[in-house]
Amino acid sequence: MTSRTTDVLVLGGGMAGVSVGAQLAADRQVTVLDQEATFAFHTTGRSAAMFLETYGGPVIRALTVASRALFDELDLLTPLPSLNVGLRGHGDAIRDMYASTRALAPDVELLSPEEAAALQPLLRPECIELALLEPGAQEIDVHGLHQHYVRTLRTRGGHTKVSAGAVSACRAHGVWTVVDTTGTSWQAPMVINAAGAWADDVAGRFGGIRVGLQPLRRTAFLVDAPPSAAAPMFGDVPDSFYVKPDTGRLLCSPADETPQAPADARPDELEIARAIQTINEVTTLDIRHVRSAWAGLRSFVADRTPVVGFDPVAEGLFWLAGQGGYGIQTAPALARTAAALARGEDAEHAAALDPARLVD
Repeated sequence: MTSRTTDVLVLGGGMAGVSVGAQLAADRQVTVLDQEATFAFHTTGRSAAMFLETYGGPVIRALTVASRALFDELDLLTPLPSLNVGLRGHGDAIRDMYASTRALAPDVELLSPEEAAALQPLLRPECIELALLEPGAQEIDVHGLHQHYVRTLRTRGGHTKVSAGAVSACRAHGVWTVVDTTGTSWQAPMVINAAGAWADDVAGRFGGIRVGLQPLRRTAFLVDAPPSAAAPMFGDVPDSFYVKPDTGRLLCSPADETPQAPADARPDELEIARAIQTINEVTTLDIRHVRSAWAGLRSFVADRTPVVGFDPVAEGLFWLAGQGGYGIQTAPALARTAAALARGEDAEHAAALDPARLVD
């Protein structure tokens, strides 16, 4: 059996794993393992991420704002205004959204049904009660951000290995010994659990707590766009669909959140049919054919706030999981926060992110 040592062993090569690995590689030896044949095979590689400062709860919004500088520095954002459409009976939800988000995104504005339809001609104004425009919303180059972190990790001397999931772990004298699926044995004082939907299962192999992580399937599909299709992207309240321009086509989603076990997620045909029916009712699209469809898993804990910090039971096991649908837009700030906590430093939002909060 081959045996290797590293200061930090990161489990998971998606956005979370490579971003915290790149941060920690500045002052220690880091190795990132992934169970799949390529990095970013699951959620990261299937994300249609947006940079939305109005998205999520207070901690998520603060992390999003704190992430903006790196996105701008790397030129990874493309303007794509976002229109939240309150269907009939949901105007109050739009007003609440406006009240809770304008402090962080002062350019948001309320639109009447006629103003919303004038901005996005695909919409039927008679179906709308009120709308909220986020003109500063932007599309994220997910691949570009992921590759930035991979390059940074390797430039700083970090190592990566694919097809190498952790199959067993034990700790002695302050060091973890982890055996991967290739039979290689890794010795590291710290292991970072960035295993996405599998994070609870991974923690179990290390004798750590289970945080109640629930993977939720999100389906997406592409349809042909009419010549008039253009920005802004739009979605409804109560969150039953969204439609996003995508290189001559429209990327649509039923915005589904279907619980399932960790796995290679597959699109839900019934959810696609439901979304098409709703989209056709509130727009002039008349969708009849789906070009392609796929699905990914967005994993949440009960309070929908990420889990970042040392496991309260398993010494030397560090959590970076539960990012849900916010993992890309918060990645820069979460990586910095995780690296600071892993080094034993103070970090903003530490208590709100601490895994110990989820212990009964």
